Amino acid sequence: MTTTSLLSRIDSPADLRRLSRSDLRLLADELRQYVLDSVSKTGGHLSSNLGTVELTVALHYVFDTPADRLVWDVGHQTYPHKILTGRRDRMGSLRQLGGISGFPRRDESEYDTFGTAHSSTSISAALGMAIAAQTKGEKRHAVAIIGDGAMTAGMAFEALNNAGMPHAGKVPNLLVVLNDNDMSISPPVGALNKYLARLMSGQFYAAAREGVKGVLKAAPPLFELARRFEEHAKGMVVPGTIFEEFGFNYVGPIDGHDLDSLIPTLENLRDKPGAQFLHVVTKKGYGYKLSEADPIKYHGPTPFDPAVGIQKPATPPKQTFTQVFGQWLCDMAESDERLVAITPAMREGSGMVEFHKRFPARYFDVGIAEQHAVTFAAGMACEGLRPVVAIYSTFLQRAYDQMIHDVALQNLPVTFALDRAGIVGADGATHCGAYDIAYLRCIPNMAVITPADENECRMALTTAFRREHPVAVRYPRGSGVGAATHAELDELPWGKGEVRRRGERIAILAFGTMLYPALGAAERLNATVANMRFAKPVDAELVAELARTHESFVTVEEGCVSGGAGSAVMEVLQAAGLAHPVLALGLPDQFIEHGDTGKLLAMSGLDADGIAQAIAARFRARPALVRA
Repeated sequence: MTTTSLLSRIDSPADLRRLSRSDLRLLADELRQYVLDSVSKTGGHLSSNLGTVELTVALHYVFDTPADRLVWDVGHQTYPHKILTGRRDRMGSLRQLGGISGFPRRDESEYDTFGTAHSSTSISAALGMAIAAQTKGEKRHAVAIIGDGAMTAGMAFEALNNAGMPHAGKVPNLLVVLNDNDMSISPPVGALNKYLARLMSGQFYAAAREGVKGVLKAAPPLFELARRFEEHAKGMVVPGTIFEEFGFNYVGPIDGHDLDSLIPTLENLRDKPGAQFLHVVTKKGYGYKLSEADPIKYHGPTPFDPAVGIQKPATPPKQTFTQVFGQWLCDMAESDERLVAITPAMREGSGMVEFHKRFPARYFDVGIAEQHAVTFAAGMACEGLRPVVAIYSTFLQRAYDQMIHDVALQNLPVTFALDRAGIVGADGATHCGAYDIAYLRCIPNMAVITPADENECRMALTTAFRREHPVAVRYPRGSGVGAATHAELDELPWGKGEVRRRGERIAILAFGTMLYPALGAAERLNATVANMRFAKPVDAELVAELARTHESFVTVEEGCVSGGAGSAVMEVLQAAGLAHPVLALGLPDQFIEHGDTGKLLAMSGLDADGIAQAIAARFRARPALVRA
């Protein structure tokens, strides 16, 4: 990759701040092209990063980073930030094993002040940093950059409510930058708003405003009239009233691609005390016509040629588990009019586009609000509907109390379709669905199904939907072995596993897609393999039957070992008074880094070779039993 002239001189934001203002537009153009070139080679998030180029340049130009703290919400839009903070030459390793992360990480750079990847945490974190600076008597700024989508989450509003409150008699110095990249608030943007934003953020406006307040307070009716007029006048051009009610000084909206507007406005706000709120409007995919035209398509592409854009593969890929879910959702909705589907802002990622098109009145996107999504589903279930909550395994963690208190405690028939269970590859630790079996199976009334392949996933979803209590179906990202799905809406036998291979001495109990590497390992060891299907309830009869004919057990799951499906098997054995040795294989007790899924599974010992080697080492399998 050829480094362009200005960008090649930027190894840190200090270098950026030495540039003249007139050079910044050229730098932004070079930075945007560098992002496009990088992502087209490695894959990753594109449209969101193309939209934050000028904002990133302006923030690092105005603020003294890393002494001043920038906290990026979600963080998938921080590629320009990474390039400007000393990681330009490492962009070729983005999201690859051993390379840099696609999200901010504190252990990767001092400029990544807070690790993010889940949504709506930035204002809370930045407020904590602002109050810490105030408490320690340090002169530095804290800035939270949050998208309009992330502002739908309750946590963002909890933080806004807290931020406007005085701490030790003083409102903390905090700047919240709302990056409105979807025009969801539909603000007018132009010369008038640019002028108003600069005026309203300046010291003259603030001083005049306070001076007039002082005069009018002597005549309360006039003061109240002036206050209402000011709010009304600002409300005609800005949607800022709600933020001012939280105690923020609202400024904007301004064009987030106009450095001549961004920089002076940020400079004015940097020098103002208290809670400041800047509303900027950006365009996803900005500067790359194909991405501007279809920002969803270019949200997270795999490698592609920028000259021609993303093309359909020559040979159709295998059906993914997400696609299996999307087709099942439509088929079950045709069969049962009680079905309603809920997503927390993940329509495309969860495979619900076709359902939304065909059943718009039964589709509910609640925004990035996982807690609300679960309790919303509970309310629907109380009234006789059958909610299906489509949610990533790692995102359901955010609604744990609601699952327990609002769904399970009331034993409501809510189906949880848990996508991205297990290793997720390039998105890394923050998105890895390692904990769902452990955190779900301890909840009374909750059941957990772990289908082994695509067709079993369809059957598992049908089984879950028809139960009179909450059930979660977990399935991984991507495709499975390519098992053909049946058109019928058939169920699995409740709580029953099946023996898929008969062998000797060792019984491997496989959960989910680990069935297939377990079968590969069993061929070498002449072991028995059971497809357990259910992590809760575990098939106790099958476990007892295998205990009568085998010396040892091995459990295999693509999830954490602590409290996982292997633990459930041990509990079954203990309850039955069976003293069989058990080797529990699963993800190690550490956060799984980003990288190729196959490599990460192999590194975790969850491919056929790793499973066979672990069994041979633990049970000293006789060489005669180990087949090449």
